[in-house]
Amino acid sequence: MNRLFIELYMDEDVDVLLADLVRARGFSAITTEVAGQLGNGDASQLVYAVSHQKTILTHNRADFETLAQKYFFEGQIHYGIIIAVRHSPHEILRRLLLILNRVTADEIENQVRYI
Repeated sequence: MNRLFIELYMDEDVDVLLADLVRARGFSAITTEVAGQLGNGDASQLVYAVSHQKTILTHNRADFETLAQKYFFEGQIHYGIIIAVRHSPHEILRRLLLILNRVTADEIENQVRYI
């Protein structure tokens, strides 16, 4: 598919400030609020991310690991799941930039990364 830059979709449990910080570094990031997806369940959030070819960023490890396994066993494609430990938005940004600056959108496809 040759997609270079990861485009992020931030689950509603991620501080919205992080989207601004990511965009200020030149990357694409959208929140559940902006996407009109507030209150939807995790499976629906991942469906939205997939339908827009976005990598989802979440703090919800248990549910998204389960969803990633389900997608794998069913042969479904997702565009990456990044699971972040709860830290300040600036610390999450620091960790996230290690991925955004080194991993292409094609490389993160069907991957789960932890920061």
